Amino acid sequence: MSRDKPVYFNSIKNTFIRTASGDQRATQEEIDTFFRTASFEEKDKELTKYTINDLDEETIIKYRSYFAQMNQGHRYNALGNNEFLQKLSVINDDRVTYGGLLVFGNEDSLIREIPNYKIEYLEIAGISYEDAPTRYSVRLTSETNLFTAFFDIYERLSKKIDVPFSIKAGFRDEDPPHLQAIREALVNLVMHTDYFSPANPRIRVFSNRFEFFNPGALPKDIEFILKEDFSLPRNPTIAKIFRFVKLAENIGSGFHKMINGWDSHYHLKPLIDGDFDFYKITFPTTTTQKTTQKTTQKIIALIDENPKITRKELAEVTGLTEDGIKYHLKKMQDEAIIERIGPDKGGYWEVVRK
Repeated sequence: MSRDKPVYFNSIKNTFIRTASGDQRATQEEIDTFFRTASFEEKDKELTKYTINDLDEETIIKYRSYFAQMNQGHRYNALGNNEFLQKLSVINDDRVTYGGLLVFGNEDSLIREIPNYKIEYLEIAGISYEDAPTRYSVRLTSETNLFTAFFDIYERLSKKIDVPFSIKAGFRDEDPPHLQAIREALVNLVMHTDYFSPANPRIRVFSNRFEFFNPGALPKDIEFILKEDFSLPRNPTIAKIFRFVKLAENIGSGFHKMINGWDSHYHLKPLIDGDFDFYKITFPTTTTQKTTQKTTQKIIALIDENPKITRKELAEVTGLTEDGIKYHLKKMQDEAIIERIGPDKGGYWEVVRK
């Protein structure tokens, strides 16, 4: 969803969000989101009160080792830590930027400055919480800096990806396109999350999909980003740090990499949706094929029985979450299986008979 979503202002306390069903008064959290979005691309450049002494020394060593490996012969390799970090916009005038603190900060400094900071990673042994025998089988809640959290989470993610044996240029291909796609999604989350939102970035691994939830909207509609290869990261300092070690693409090409890389293996395209204060990328896996067919037939039967059935009612009957129903309905609309007649409220569903 674009950050240009129509909003009507009368006063700060009289702020309204324009939706399909009418104007609704914005909450304080939503108003705060508007202000942060208005300063898009600026927050992580701001200076904190912290200095190089508040950064995690081990993380700096690991990053510099990675940098040297990815950029052999680069002149930055000969610099001392202070000058090196200045080149990356981690430090300015002897103070650490917000972006630098998020990537390299020690845990105490991070939590003092951004009390709500954390990244959640969950593995659920089912297609929903209701379907799983326990709410989650693995839960990681990382309050470490972003560089450390990235590798901790990616290690778990890479083990959940099906990587068949294949040969490339005479050697085993350990980094196929669909694994690159999921890595790009994790980097995307790191670069584009609004870390000052009351919500937290979250990765959920279900038995039939991977979900990446980013607090903070995309800078433009996804269609525009894909068409124009548009690049405007919410956190340019963080993006710069990750791009220097070749872990990130420009935003437009990054989305193409996710979509094409995933589709090349699973023959399914990721779903990207959101609103003015978040966006979510869903990567369906091969197990979705059989599950989707059954779910599609069930939804068709329920719509035939009651064309005005709501998402909530569909969720109750099928056992899926409302998010799961939203995903299936959009997919069925995209495939011209069903269509929506009339508005969200007062309209109805119609099955397309071919």
